[in-house]
Amino acid sequence: MELQEIMKPENRVYEKPKLLTENTMHYCPGCSHGVVHKLLAEVIEELEIQGRTVGVSPVGCSVFAYNYIDIDWQEAAHGRAPAVATGIARVNPEKVVFTYQGDGDLASIGTAEIMHACNRGENMVVVFINNAIYGMTGGQMAPTTLIGQVTSTTPCGRDVGRNGYPLKITELIAQLPGTSYVTRQAVHTPATSRKCKKALKKAFQNVLDKKGTSFIEVVSTCSSGWRLNPVEANQWMEQNMFPFYPVGDLKDAEKDAVEPVLEKELKN
Repeated sequence: MELQEIMKPENRVYEKPKLLTENTMHYCPGCSHGVVHKLLAEVIEELEIQGRTVGVSPVGCSVFAYNYIDIDWQEAAHGRAPAVATGIARVNPEKVVFTYQGDGDLASIGTAEIMHACNRGENMVVVFINNAIYGMTGGQMAPTTLIGQVTSTTPCGRDVGRNGYPLKITELIAQLPGTSYVTRQAVHTPATSRKCKKALKKAFQNVLDKKGTSFIEVVSTCSSGWRLNPVEANQWMEQNMFPFYPVGDLKDAEKDAVEPVLEKELKN
């Protein structure tokens, strides 16, 4: 069979998403960000919502997402992406709005913003990249850093007495009445990437259906911050992060319909 015959469109099994730009990604080898970018681009493309979608990216490695996915983007101050996304979604209710945040951003300085936005049930998607470290600024301890994990600011490992416990922010988010879909996924294998894409697609469909906040955590690697090569980083994630941050759906339901207290009292 000639090469041109093999390259026929009907024989294609994979292609680069049209929404991914031609810019060379700056992420470190083995980083999960690039895979998540690809999945986001595929989902937005398949749902045919490119012209309606607005991404909000704050400080950290995630800030450069606007270089790689050809949609409208808005930058936000550190931790403030949910507040900015709230404003965009309320002023432009026809838009499909999502935030793209790391653990140092969302679970640290942005804790108040994400908790209240999710509790209000803002109609948006939150994509939360959890690699248990501050990846861009030198590998410092993050709220999600595991007990005993070595970072540049915990050279002897995270100590509970000194540093407190790792924050399971997604479990907290799942308890809030404004959230309709809360899940934790990964992208280190083809199978987990397919599951993550399915979760992302469901989350974006929820926005189209006005179901409130959908929250997607992606347990990720940081080869440079962990001082491991990509293969070792995946193995370390499987052995250490998955037991503490288990993958799977935490909540899949309609946004809670809460009857106003005053109306309830008047009825009684």
